[in-house]
Amino acid sequence: MSTVIRMSRFRSVSLAELRLFGRNRTAMFSALAIPLILAVAVSSAGIEEGGVPVAAIVVTSLLGYVLLAAVYYNLVTTYVTRREDLVLKRLRAGELSDGEILTGIATPMVAVALAQMVVFVVLGAVLFGLPVPVNALVLVAGALGGVVVFVLLAAVSTEFTRTTESAQVTTLPVMLACLIGSMIYSSLDDAPEIVVAALRALPLTPVVDLMRLGWLGTTGEPDPVGFTEVFGEALVPAGILAAWIVVCLIAVRRRFRWEPRR
Repeated sequence: MSTVIRMSRFRSVSLAELRLFGRNRTAMFSALAIPLILAVAVSSAGIEEGGVPVAAIVVTSLLGYVLLAAVYYNLVTTYVTRREDLVLKRLRAGELSDGEILTGIATPMVAVALAQMVVFVVLGAVLFGLPVPVNALVLVAGALGGVVVFVLLAAVSTEFTRTTESAQVTTLPVMLACLIGSMIYSSLDDAPEIVVAALRALPLTPVVDLMRLGWLGTTGEPDPVGFTEVFGEALVPAGILAAWIVVCLIAVRRRFRWEPRR
C-alpha cells in the first residue's frame, strides 16, 4: 500500500510540474520551438547532398542540443525556482525521497526531450533517407544515458545558481563547451592529443558518440562496423558517460541545496 501511495505522490509532483511547465512561455519556447526551428533550417540546408553519414551526424548533433535545451537549461531554472519558492523544502518534509522529488520535477522536461528525439529520428529517416540504426540498443542507451547525466548536471549547477535569472550565466560554460567542443572534436585530426582527450571527456561527447555508433556504426571518420563490433567501440564512451553519472550523483548527494540561498 505504501508503494502505491508513494507512486501517487510522485505522479502528483510530475503532473504539477507539467502544468507549470505548460504555463512557462520561455521554457516552452526553448524546449519546443528552438529545436523545431533548427530542424527546419537543417532540412532546407541541403545536407543530404553530403551523404547519409553527414546527415546522421547533423541529426545526432540536434539530439544532443535537445538534451542541453530541453533538459539541462530548463531544469536548472526549474530547480532553482522551486528552491527559492520553498517548494523543495516543503516536498522534502513529506514522505517522498530526495531522488523521487528531483525525478518528479524533471519528468516533464525529460518527456519533452525524448519526444523531440523521436521526432528528429523520424525526420532524419523521412527527409534524408537515413538508414535503420546499426545497433538500436547502443543508440537508445546513449540517449537515455544523456538524459540521466544532464538531469544530474542540472541539479549540480543549482549549487552555483542563486536566482532563476542568473541561470543564463551559470549554465553558459556547460552549454558552450558541449555545443562547440562535443560537436567538433571528432573532426580535429591535427589537434594535439590532450585537446582531443579533453573534448572527448565533455559530458555531451560520449552521448553523441554512442548515438552515432548506434546509428551508423562509426563516430565519423573510421569505417563503419557491424552490430556486434559496435559494442566494443562503445565501451570507451560508455565508460566516460558512466563516470559522469557517478561523479554527478556524488555531487548532488553532497552539495544540492534544498533551501534558498541567502
